Amino acid sequence: MTMSMPLPRIASILPKPVNREAFVERLRLTGVALGQALLFVPALLLGILSLLAVPLTLVVVGLGLAHLAVPATEQLTRLHRWIAGQLLGEEIPTGYADTTGTNPVTRAAVWLRDKARWRDFAFLWFSVTGGFVLSMVVVGLLTTPVVYLIGTIVDLSWAWVLLLCLSGPLLMVWWLVTPALVRARALAERGILGHSRVEQLERRVEEVATSRSQALDHSAAEVRRIERDLHDGAQARIAAVGMNVGLAEKLMSTDPAAAAELLKEARETTVSALEDLRSVVRGIHPPVLADRGLAGAIEALTLAIPMPVTLALALDDDLPAPVESAAYFAVTECLTNIVKHADASRAWVSGTHHGSLIRLVVGDDGRGGADPTGSGFAGVARRLQAFDGTMTLTSPLRGPTVVTMELPCPQGSSSARTRPSSEPD
Repeated sequence: MTMSMPLPRIASILPKPVNREAFVERLRLTGVALGQALLFVPALLLGILSLLAVPLTLVVVGLGLAHLAVPATEQLTRLHRWIAGQLLGEEIPTGYADTTGTNPVTRAAVWLRDKARWRDFAFLWFSVTGGFVLSMVVVGLLTTPVVYLIGTIVDLSWAWVLLLCLSGPLLMVWWLVTPALVRARALAERGILGHSRVEQLERRVEEVATSRSQALDHSAAEVRRIERDLHDGAQARIAAVGMNVGLAEKLMSTDPAAAAELLKEARETTVSALEDLRSVVRGIHPPVLADRGLAGAIEALTLAIPMPVTLALALDDDLPAPVESAAYFAVTECLTNIVKHADASRAWVSGTHHGSLIRLVVGDDGRGGADPTGSGFAGVARRLQAFDGTMTLTSPLRGPTVVTMELPCPQGSSSARTRPSSEPD
């Protein structure tokens, strides 16, 4: 949700003297407080629904209430996080547990174990108690004198005049305490809706443990693949070469022509075995990466794509080999998915290196609707997670599909290249 104008940062208005700008900012803060107070109503309704859903989770009614209350609470707290973040000049993260691939029952179980969801639940009751009071004090300090002024104008009597005079000091109190009260609520919301350093570390440890396990599984699968490729390919061909050479030795004196034919066959088999070995090596670390770097390797890769692929690459030539290889194979998998499933007429790849982060974006103008849990994208995510990287997929129906990948990496020198892959060198 966005607002028509940015909220004022509270810290920036505290030292200002009484002037028009500070008055306008306090009026805006009062408007924010009024909006927060009005959100008391949905917070109360969601709080009651959540209270009913927790004990009834084991029955269908409880699951239905949970699937109504929890997503709605997430949207409400998202709005409050945005407001508090704007006021404090920082972002308040959510930290919800991942529910990708869950069904309604298992999703509810994840919600019950998720500390972030319980913080949302606690916030609902803060919003209808202490938060409501803080906001209404700000609103009341301003509106009370205004109401008495209107009453005096409508009915000029001694009672209204007395009330107006008595409420005059409230305006001074409003001027002094409004920034502090609005900030107090913002800090309280950050404390409730944010997550502590300990929780961040716990979540990070879980992510690292999961990433390490997936990386080990992937490495074991790669080792088995290499063993299988060597056994079924190069090893079998080299064994055949040995047998042919042995037979040729025996036939040299009795049948030179047959021996020559066997030696010719052995030479051809040797060439095939060498090609098998090269194929295995390409699967481990493509030679083009060592020869041309990541940008050059991606350029060479797109030459084989049967559609126009636009490149915009500003990547270092001296990236660490493991990171370079992970990025190359991630882009390869994305382009393969485009060719197989996207039904696209064109694609694009961009890459930048800012600070200690490599950012790669692969997109197409295809039909969209790509599944992030599919084997292809799931493999890309696992490959990147092994290097503390991330993958974000955006693929609405009818496209476009955009995959954004980020990998931590030290910065070196960069050279930009921007041209369609179909153009000649």
